Amino acid sequence: MTTYNGWMPARPDPASLSAWRLLLEAHATVTELLEHELVAERGLPLSRYDVLLNLAEAPEGRLRMQELSASVLLSKSGLSRLVDRMVEAGLVRRERCLDDRRGWFAVLTDQGRSALRRAAPTHLRGIHEHFTRHLEPEEVKALTSALSRVVAAARASAGPLPAVEAEAPEDQEALGW
Repeated sequence: MTTYNGWMPARPDPASLSAWRLLLEAHATVTELLEHELVAERGLPLSRYDVLLNLAEAPEGRLRMQELSASVLLSKSGLSRLVDRMVEAGLVRRERCLDDRRGWFAVLTDQGRSALRRAAPTHLRGIHEHFTRHLEPEEVKALTSALSRVVAAARASAGPLPAVEAEAPEDQEALGW
């Protein structure tokens, strides 16, 4: 059998490649629709919603920047700049980590919690409209099971990823930290 790189069959399974492509396409198109609706109806980009949701689910509404980076699903690159913009908007604040002078927490503010509460119905409606209403209950179970296995396998093969502490801005005094 002819192989690519010595391990992959020369002819990838068309059905598997089609499933992969459709997964990527579904993710891209649905997240684009969710982004558009959140911005149009609530003035809140999806990346900010993702950060607010993760902080709201965290104990005391706070996560170290490296924990936040590991938990957000949509915008890992540029997270520090995103949090800076959210601080300027009053949605979160930064607090120094007392046991690690280099570390910072992102903390959900009352204004951020309020923005999340206002945006959640729009977001949940969008998830239903653009995703779940197109699936039968047994398809939801099958998709959940299949994607759970894929995620677990990917995480296991990735091993521990190096944690990078997001740095605070250089001029902390100018930003009121």
